[in-house]
Amino acid sequence: MTNRKITHQPIDPQVEELVAGYGQDREAVLEVLKDLDRRGQLTPATATDTARAMGIPAHQAYGMATFYSMLAFEPRRNILRVCDGPVCWLKRATAASGLETIEKWSAAVEGSWSVERSSCLGLCDRAPAVLVNEEQAGPLTAAEAGRVCQGWRGVPTDYASPRPGEVRALLSNAGKIDPDSIESALAHGAYRGLKAALQKKPEEVIAEIEASGLQGRGGAGFPVGRKWKFVAAAERTPRYMICNADESEPLIFKDRVLIDSDPHQLLEGMAIGGYACGAEEGWIYIRGEYPAQATRLERSIAQAEEKGCLGENLFGSGFSFRVHVHRGAGAYICGEETALIESLEGKRGEPRLRPPYPPSCGFRGQPTSVNNVESFAAVPSILRNGAEWWKGLGPTPGTKLYMILGHVRSSGLFEAPFGLTLRQIIDQFGGGLLPGSEFKFALTGGAAGTIIGPDLLDVPLDYSSTQKGISLGAGAFLVCDQRVSVVGMLRELLHFFATESCGKCTPCRVGTWRAHEILVRMAAGEGRPGDVAELEALSENMLLASFCGLGQSVPIPINSALHHFAAEFAAAEKAQ
Repeated sequence: MTNRKITHQPIDPQVEELVAGYGQDREAVLEVLKDLDRRGQLTPATATDTARAMGIPAHQAYGMATFYSMLAFEPRRNILRVCDGPVCWLKRATAASGLETIEKWSAAVEGSWSVERSSCLGLCDRAPAVLVNEEQAGPLTAAEAGRVCQGWRGVPTDYASPRPGEVRALLSNAGKIDPDSIESALAHGAYRGLKAALQKKPEEVIAEIEASGLQGRGGAGFPVGRKWKFVAAAERTPRYMICNADESEPLIFKDRVLIDSDPHQLLEGMAIGGYACGAEEGWIYIRGEYPAQATRLERSIAQAEEKGCLGENLFGSGFSFRVHVHRGAGAYICGEETALIESLEGKRGEPRLRPPYPPSCGFRGQPTSVNNVESFAAVPSILRNGAEWWKGLGPTPGTKLYMILGHVRSSGLFEAPFGLTLRQIIDQFGGGLLPGSEFKFALTGGAAGTIIGPDLLDVPLDYSSTQKGISLGAGAFLVCDQRVSVVGMLRELLHFFATESCGKCTPCRVGTWRAHEILVRMAAGEGRPGDVAELEALSENMLLASFCGLGQSVPIPINSALHHFAAEFAAAEKAQ
């Protein structure tokens, strides 16, 4: 047998330099891969070299490079990401010019640009939306591609002025402060809630949050104070605070508006939570499609540290708290808290088996509280004004940010108490339906919400209204008129879920794609006998056997659509 000498190629010096810049930190593998991608140098070879330089298995770096949608092994100079989420689809599908496709954009842009699809950009209030390199743009059509390549970014929405009937607590400073100036924020009360918290014992802060009845605003409504109590009671240290700003679900953009309106409100809420839980470090995991918001947060953190509002020995209390911003790279699944933690630790964003839950075993295996942007943003005003003030804002404690989209006169975002009906949201805050539109159905809560008809327009909305058939979720509502096919809308939702499934478990990975295939046929008039029964079976399997909330929530829009629009699906099934 001939002995063969095994030789190792040296690690690319540029990769070594990048890795060294992150202090050989294994949690920074995604940052290194993003830097390589930005330079047009991300290849299987450089991904392998990244793994070698960091001392991790090659498959870990390669798996991450192929997992996150904003990374690619093909070099690209200018990237135009066109959103094909359900809101952008609805805008394009019902436009007078007809349905616009990625192919239309590709044909319309200049040759130096690469066009890619994106599941959702978090710009639903600017639909149809695109991401031009790292600049958010919309509303835009393919006919404006030339202007886009030359710098046109559409017209952003403005939430400085409240709509009639709004009750603003979280948005109280919107339009009043310069979000990039801490002096402006301080003049309007920033960090006063933190100062008030530091005058109390940590357990007293938690008791105040519990007494307020603040529920998590990510969609599940879990009590914030209870979660903090679990983390504070954990014996092991260090403990961590994580803000989930991976706002990747279609219809939802409230966290982006909060960050753009008053970033210090979020940072202050995290610091209060850190003090209450005994955590001295926090991370904001923000989606890769929000580069402007990530930059704004990084600037605000630096300003807050300079003023002593973050960092060491806050206001002479002896308590220290630092906040870090971690940018994602395109993965809806990272909105699931354990997948987010996996990604934060430098891995593919795949969910963990639970229990244990993050409050006992989260980031780096330590006690961790994961809260939504809106949840953290509510905390400072509660500490400033008291629990009773918060409870008195509505029938359910506090206010909620609502997003109204689709065939209404005035789409966008507003803040109001809980208990509104969908009819009130449409007529009072959305300005009513568009001329010529008749209400047919609405997708409520978010992409993983309920598809309901006119019979549920008058149900008061809160976290318990799901039991009556209509989901509040994150507070998003997509209103559709008589021109829109329910089958077509469900097809678009399943396209999103199939594309964004992490693939870890078979029920979700296979079930979403199979359901999408059926709906594509049905929407095209090629339905077959048994299609509805198969959709029902797939829905049941995903609900019972999926590993995490993504696969378990897909049945919500499927089942509600089949229930409320059985006749339309029966007709599509027999289309042949």
